[in-house]
Amino acid sequence: MNLTAWIGAALSFFDGTARAPQHVVPDRNPVLLIHGIADDERSMGRMACFLRADGWEVHTLSLRPNWGQAGLEPLAGEVERYADREFRGRKFDLVGFSMGGLVSRYYMQRLGGTKRVEHFVTVSAPHHGTALASLAQFIPIRGCQEMRPGSPFLRDLDRDADCLRAAKFTSLYTPFDFVILPARSSAMPQARNISVPVALHPLMVLDRRCLRAVAAALRT
Repeated sequence: MNLTAWIGAALSFFDGTARAPQHVVPDRNPVLLIHGIADDERSMGRMACFLRADGWEVHTLSLRPNWGQAGLEPLAGEVERYADREFRGRKFDLVGFSMGGLVSRYYMQRLGGTKRVEHFVTVSAPHHGTALASLAQFIPIRGCQEMRPGSPFLRDLDRDADCLRAAKFTSLYTPFDFVILPARSSAMPQARNISVPVALHPLMVLDRRCLRAVAAALRT
């Protein structure tokens, strides 16, 4: 288990959300959580426990390959297949963290997600790229290269980003992010942008302030 998943599991145990009785509130959409780079669905366990304790049906998915070696588009295809299989004709809500936010955005804009997703929430997603990904120009990891500021992948998504207005789109970010550089790269003109003062990028999926902000966005 990776460090984020281990810390999340410990926090959920001690605050009782991991042991809370599961009662899904009627008329709420199921929620699909998409993790970030080099992680798997376990890293979203803390958020999943928090939302389940608050009455949501929560799903998680492990993307493969999780570094995006083949690019972000194939990972968005995994989101599409999961949604088709698990939700069929139902509407659902989509929450993507970091790289998972861009994967989810590609699903929204290119694979019909705007017709199926009611609430779309991204958490510290590099919508306009991150300077940190520029270090990957000498590393043959396509997903990292696609997250560079001004990459062809991001320019292509920006062409029709206004279609995201069809969903209730919220972008959460922390001004203290040293992975998404600059932190305002997470802000989108089509979204309700909310700054959450969390100390570090990985803590966005662990900190209760961010978790409460995600829950509030899903209730909107």
